[in-house]
Amino acid sequence: MELKKELGYMDVFSISAGAMISSGIFILPGIAFSKAGPMMILGYIVGGLIAFAGILSVIELTTAMPKAGGDYFFIMRTLGPLIGTISGVLSWFAICLKTAFAIFGIAGVIGGVIYGSNLDHQTLVIISSIVTTIFLILNIIGIEIASTFEIILVIGLLSLMAIFISVGVFNINTEFFTPFIQIYDLVDNKFELIASGGPFSSLAVGVIISTAAFIFVSFGGLLKVASISEEVKNPKVNIPKGMISSIAVITVVYAATLFVTVGVLPGDQLANSLTPIADAAKVLAGKPGYIVLTLASLLAFISTANAGIMAASRYPLALSRDKLFPSFVGKVNKKFKTPTIAIISTGILIVSSLLLPLETLAKTASAVILTTYVLTNLSVIIIRESNLSNYRPSFMAPLYPWIQIFTIFVFTYFISKLGVSAIESSIGLIFISLTIYFTYGKKNSSKEYALLHLLIRITDNLKLGHNLESELRDIIHQRDDVELTEFDKIVMEAPIIDLKKPTSLEELIKLEAEKFSTILDKNHLDLEKLFFERENEITTAISGFTAIPHILIEGIETFHMAVFRCKDGIKFSEKHPEIKAVFLFVSSPKLNKLHLQTLASIATLIKDDSFQEKWLNAKDENYLRDLILLRKRKKKKKK
Repeated sequence: MELKKELGYMDVFSISAGAMISSGIFILPGIAFSKAGPMMILGYIVGGLIAFAGILSVIELTTAMPKAGGDYFFIMRTLGPLIGTISGVLSWFAICLKTAFAIFGIAGVIGGVIYGSNLDHQTLVIISSIVTTIFLILNIIGIEIASTFEIILVIGLLSLMAIFISVGVFNINTEFFTPFIQIYDLVDNKFELIASGGPFSSLAVGVIISTAAFIFVSFGGLLKVASISEEVKNPKVNIPKGMISSIAVITVVYAATLFVTVGVLPGDQLANSLTPIADAAKVLAGKPGYIVLTLASLLAFISTANAGIMAASRYPLALSRDKLFPSFVGKVNKKFKTPTIAIISTGILIVSSLLLPLETLAKTASAVILTTYVLTNLSVIIIRESNLSNYRPSFMAPLYPWIQIFTIFVFTYFISKLGVSAIESSIGLIFISLTIYFTYGKKNSSKEYALLHLLIRITDNLKLGHNLESELRDIIHQRDDVELTEFDKIVMEAPIIDLKKPTSLEELIKLEAEKFSTILDKNHLDLEKLFFERENEITTAISGFTAIPHILIEGIETFHMAVFRCKDGIKFSEKHPEIKAVFLFVSSPKLNKLHLQTLASIATLIKDDSFQEKWLNAKDENYLRDLILLRKRKKKKKK
C-alpha cells in the first residue's frame, strides 16, 4: 500500500529545519565550547557549508527516487542489498539516536519543572518513555497532522530565536572572544581552561575541523526529508527548495545564536553549561528570559522528536518492502495510511538509546550520519557512470564529480576525528546490520542495482535484466503524479520488436496479420487485405521516420498493438523508404475513444525534438518501451 502524498514546501522546510535546530544548538554548544572556545562558531559554519555540499547529492538522488527510506532506498539501488542493509540500519539508528537526544532534552525540561534538583536518571527515562509514546500516537494518526504540528513548532521556534538574537547582539562583551581558541578539560567534575590560542595559531585548523565533525549531528535533519520524500507533493520542486532553504536558514541562525551566547556568557560558565542558550537569555533578561528560551528549547526538542520519529520509521518500512526485514514490519495502516509497526519499533529503539552517555550518543549519531553522506556521494558517482536511462533527477548536483570526491574525503576525515568510541559504536551497528542481512535478508531479497550496470561497461560477461530500470520508470510516474492511461497499459503488454535488417511494409503486414489472426480468430488474408486497403487510401507514414498502420474490425471487443524499430528502415513507399518507428494496431469501432487516445499519445511522443535520437539509441526493446511510457505529458490542470 502506498503512502499518501500530503507534504508541501513548508512541510519539507519545517521537517528539515525542525530536525536540525534542537540539541545542536540547545545542548551541544557548551560541550563544543569546551573543545574549541569561541572558535566553535566557525566550526558550526564550516559544518553547515560541508553539509550543504554533501546534501546536493542527497537532493539529486531524492528527486530521482522520492521513496520511503530516502538515503537507504537509493544506496540500496546503487550499491546492492548488502551495503543497502548496512545503510538502512545505520540511518535508522542514527536518526533514532538524534531523536533520543531531543526526547532526553524534553524529559529534562519537564522533569526539572516537576522534580527540580531531585530528578534522577530512572525518572528521566520514564518521562522520556511517556513523551515518546505521545509522539508515536501522533505519527500513527497521520503524517498530515504531524507535519502541520511541525510547521507551527518551527515558526514559533524561529521567532523566539530571532528575538534572542535581536536583543543579545546589543549586549555583546567582546572580551569574551579572547582568546579565540580555548580548550577545557574536566578537573574535579568541572571544566577548566588548560590551553588557548589565537585564530591563526597552530591549533586553529584542527580545532575547526574537530568541532565541525563533533557537531555535524546538528545537520543530520537533512536526511529526514529524504526518508519521507515519498509523501511529498511535487517532489521535483519542493524537495530542493525545502532542503536548500532550511540549511541556509539554520546555518545563519546557528552562527548568530552562538555569537550572542559566546558574547554574553563567560567562558568557564559556557564550558560547563548543558543549557547554554537559556543561560545566556538569563543574563540578558533575567528569569523571564531564561523561561522564554527554555520554552524555545522545549519547542526545538519537540520539533526534532516529532520529525525524527516521522523520518526514522520509514527506514524499517523501506527495508521491509525490499524483504530485508520481515514483511509485517512494513504494513501500512489502512485507516491512517501510516506504517504502524515501523513507528512503534522506532519508538522502542529510541527509548533504548537513552541508556547511552550524552557525548557517546552525539558522536555515534555523527559518525553514522557522516557514513551515510559518504555512501550517498559515492552512489551519485556510480549511478551516473552506470548510464541508466531512467535515472532522471530533476535536480543535478553541480561540479560533478569533484564535489562528490571532495565530500567523500572530508566526511571520511571527519569520521576519523570523532574518536575511537564513536568508530567502535559504528562498527557495532555495522555488525548488527550484517547479522540481519546474512540471517534474513540475503535469502529473501534479490534486487538489481546500479553497480552491476557499471560493471557491464567493464566486462561483457555480466548480463542483467531490466528490473532496476523498470523500477526507476515506475518511480518517475509516481514522483510526477502520472495517471497511467489505457494506452500506457496497452504499451506495457504490447510486443516490441527490434528488426535487425531492412524490410518492406508488405513483409511486415504479412507477418503481423498472421499473428493477429490467431489472437482475433480471423483469417490472416482478410487482415492483410484490410491493412493494404487502408494504406492505399492514404499512407499511414506520418513522417519519414514514423508510421502508424491501423485498421478497425467489426465484431471484436479488444485493442491490440505491436511496435517495431528498424534502424535500417522499413520501406513504406518511394516517398517513405526508411521508416524507423512503426506503431501497428487493430481496434474495434466500439473503442473509438481508445483509438483516438492512442493516436494522440503517439503524436505527443513523436513531437519531442529528441524522439528520433532516443529511439535509435535505445539499447533494446525494454528501453523502447520505457521511451514510450516516459513520454512528455500534458500537465494536469490545478483544481
